[in-house]
Amino acid sequence: MEQENHTVVTEFILKGLSQGWEIQVFFAALLLLFYVIILPGNILIIMTIWNEPRLRSPMFFFLANLALMDICYSCVTPPKMMANLFSGCKTIFYQACIAQIFFIHFLGAAEICLLIAMAVDRYVAICHPLRYATVMTRLICWTLVIGSWAEGFVHSMIQIILIIPLPFCGPNVLDNFFCDVTQIIKLACTNTYSLEFVMFVNSGLVTTTSFILPLISYGVLLVKVRKGSTEGKSKASSTCVTHIIIVFIMFSPAVYIYCRPFQDFPFDKVVAFFHTVVFPLMNPLIYTLRNKEIKVAMRKWIKK
Repeated sequence: MEQENHTVVTEFILKGLSQGWEIQVFFAALLLLFYVIILPGNILIIMTIWNEPRLRSPMFFFLANLALMDICYSCVTPPKMMANLFSGCKTIFYQACIAQIFFIHFLGAAEICLLIAMAVDRYVAICHPLRYATVMTRLICWTLVIGSWAEGFVHSMIQIILIIPLPFCGPNVLDNFFCDVTQIIKLACTNTYSLEFVMFVNSGLVTTTSFILPLISYGVLLVKVRKGSTEGKSKASSTCVTHIIIVFIMFSPAVYIYCRPFQDFPFDKVVAFFHTVVFPLMNPLIYTLRNKEIKVAMRKWIKK
């Protein structure tokens, strides 16, 4: 055996979602269908907000960036999964596995931070409407967006810096359709108890805290808007409900995956599939179905 900090394993074997060929074909067709909806839906949101002067408010600026993150996030794991399904190859190189882990946590953490920024934006808009224009300036909005990307990068780099020194000299089978820290750590040829605890704090507790804070914020806002006018109450409540749905969709699977011991559970693959493939589809659907301004602007832009 070579030195302990040297990676002997050069590739990992991905078991995928199922061993049955029929089920794999079904998931491949489902993935293609999701791509047909995810990419055009998010691109349409970005183009609509970019070309419609009435959608230049901070809320829609954040929404366009959220759609961009969803596009990037949906391009991390599904392409490799579809390639493996169609080619029959189930392997992934060590470097590609590390890259998957990096981009999953980079984009996932950035999106979580952006959702918190959107909660801050709604809080200022509803609780301090007279100061909204002076507080949520274009500079502040860009700072929050860039800060979200930076926070995602730092979070992901912490994961990678802790994983790269691990020695992999034995088993190389991952019981999943993509690489993630919860799977790859268990294959290391060393005691990873301390590392699992650090990962649990870095991913699990941080995600749970980030999940609770926006919910508290939106709960306060829902109580606040009850004192407003009927028209303003309805619009603000609808916006808050939409954001709460997005927060639940984004955070719940992450809390389930990372805020527990790194062990296999029956629904892990199902939750991971919805988290990495299905849920990025929900953001454009929810916003376009619940936001009249977006729907009107989309119809106008499509006609042009």
